[in-house]
Amino acid sequence: MKVTVAICTHNRAKDTGEAIESVLTQSFDKREIEIVVVDNRSTDNTQEIVNGLRERHGPRVRYILESKLGLSVARNRAIREANGEYILFLDDDALASSHWVQHIVDVFERDKAIGCVGGKIDPIWEAGEPDWIPAEYRAVFTILDYTSGVKEMPSPAIPYGANVAFRRSVFDHFEPFREDLGRVGSNLLSSEESELIARLRQKYKVYYSSYALVKHKIGKERTTKKWFLKRIFWQGVSDAVRMQDKGAVSIAKHMIRMLQAVGTSLLSIFHFNKFIRQIVKIYYRNGSLVGILRYNSRS
Repeated sequence: MKVTVAICTHNRAKDTGEAIESVLTQSFDKREIEIVVVDNRSTDNTQEIVNGLRERHGPRVRYILESKLGLSVARNRAIREANGEYILFLDDDALASSHWVQHIVDVFERDKAIGCVGGKIDPIWEAGEPDWIPAEYRAVFTILDYTSGVKEMPSPAIPYGANVAFRRSVFDHFEPFREDLGRVGSNLLSSEESELIARLRQKYKVYYSSYALVKHKIGKERTTKKWFLKRIFWQGVSDAVRMQDKGAVSIAKHMIRMLQAVGTSLLSIFHFNKFIRQIVKIYYRNGSLVGILRYNSRS
């Protein structure tokens, strides 16, 4: 088996079905693709949808129930279940372009030292793109347009989890996703991809292909200021956990920078673009403090 497409899902039955169908219509040899759907304790009709597609398309669609909640847990289960030489992760709310698999495989087969490949991610805005989002923060909506063509991604640039692939053999040398990172239920903990890819870079190259395109749905509930600031807060938490940030010095650093952002926000309250950027910094530093105080205290 050449390719395992892994789709990890939690309560997105309809979207998951559409993601699977986008893989079933790939131009790549269908005998060389399996689709592994890891249902991470969904309470909707995900199992019914996936098994319906399995009945129509046969055993190359596999349904696996993972009862322990957590995106990293589900991804690691997919890695253990995979038979393919390459494991391609596709978000449950993403749609693969028709030559997606072929373009990912083509990059891997350039060089055995390539351990990770990512591709372009274009948004599908359910309610239109808000005009208040600072350009430098569009990435929090899982949008990626790194470069045109096929190029190596030097650190700290990384592919995003909605469209990222790994050579399966890398996991013979490296532990998979850290399970203290990544989303669990309604929290927005993240950074599991960046942490894993940083480790893989010790031995492997990371590449990007603009041709390996997926389209990522962005629901209207994720285009509110409330969701955006919540996502920024959890990014602060995630970064503190990933870097194992701890101690009085770290707490003082984040407190000082948060207070600086508060002061600057008061001075820019009548200039919306400047004001929102300072609010973002406040939420991020607040999340960093929570990550230090709450999550590191568990260890």
